[in-house]
Amino acid sequence: MSKIFSYELQHIDKYTGARAGVFHTPHGDILTPVYMPVGTQATVKGVYPRDLKDAGSQIILANTYHLYLRPGDELVKKAGGLHEFMNWDRPILTDSGGFQVFSLTKLNKIREEGVYFNSHIDGSKHLFTPEKVISIEENLGADIIMQLDQCSEYGYTHAQAERALDLTSNWLYRCLDAKTRDDQALFPIIQGNMYDDLRLESLKRAKPYATDGIAVGGLSVGEPKQRMYEILDLLKPELPDEVPRYLMGVGSPDCLIEGVKRGIDMFDCVLATRIARNGTAFTSEGKKVVRNAVYAEDFNSLDSDCGCYCCKNYTKAYLRHLINVNEMLASMLLSQHNITFLHKLMSGMREAIFADSLNDFAKEFYDKYGDM
Repeated sequence: MSKIFSYELQHIDKYTGARAGVFHTPHGDILTPVYMPVGTQATVKGVYPRDLKDAGSQIILANTYHLYLRPGDELVKKAGGLHEFMNWDRPILTDSGGFQVFSLTKLNKIREEGVYFNSHIDGSKHLFTPEKVISIEENLGADIIMQLDQCSEYGYTHAQAERALDLTSNWLYRCLDAKTRDDQALFPIIQGNMYDDLRLESLKRAKPYATDGIAVGGLSVGEPKQRMYEILDLLKPELPDEVPRYLMGVGSPDCLIEGVKRGIDMFDCVLATRIARNGTAFTSEGKKVVRNAVYAEDFNSLDSDCGCYCCKNYTKAYLRHLINVNEMLASMLLSQHNITFLHKLMSGMREAIFADSLNDFAKEFYDKYGDM
């Protein structure tokens, strides 16, 4: 662990092993466990930065692939880095862009040197090497940066997954060699698909380099949730204790709870804002599809247990009206609410961990929330 970054483990729930801690970064402390809203293109869709802070956001994500293509990492560097460019004075994490290269680009070729791909915007040709990705992330200037990895698809054979694991490991070593900034924490990524032996091997290779944090990638990619939980159970006793543990791309309420119970500290997902744009809200009584006709004359707040701006000022009937006439305010209000809801869930779990009562907290949540 570098002097600039440090993780303070404050308490472990004695029944589940869930962790509460503080991750110290150059742009502020992060209380864990934490949900991180995703601001793919240097903005969380439909939410003002001030409203993110009001909702309780401690750290947000931005995407290396998208920002490399538009507006360009060199331009962001000229602006003073992402913090200045987007006027966000709290911590930022950038992913490597590798997932987008594999999921958004129809034409890509994976080689030992890196990934050749065509832009999904204009078809232009590009190459992401570990060295190139680190250069981009250093230009962007986030507090936490991720290595280039190959996120193998659900359904890969053992041999295919092993090849992806080998590439991920080799790319990690090259990322470490290329890194020049001490004010950025580089998290290695554990891959291995759905194979227990490969997951443990990936962790074994990554663990010596997890000086500031470690990430679990390649989950929530189509596998049954129970299989994801089994892999987290497998990894849990072998994960390093002295750094934060990050589960990438996971953010539904049930997965957040089950991830925290399995010792995960950090989560991110686009789900909160994505379902908001489709007219759906997380509430203490479960998901509500607010566009449905049942809410046409419902003049109650979206969630009586929530104190966000949306819930304090607007009714479900009004929100449904906004959704059905395609007013952007609907997605803005629901996005702010959903993010607030997940932050409240995380802070509730943090309190329960200190009280050694996370199991009770989870049961109470599930009883009230209903089926996922």
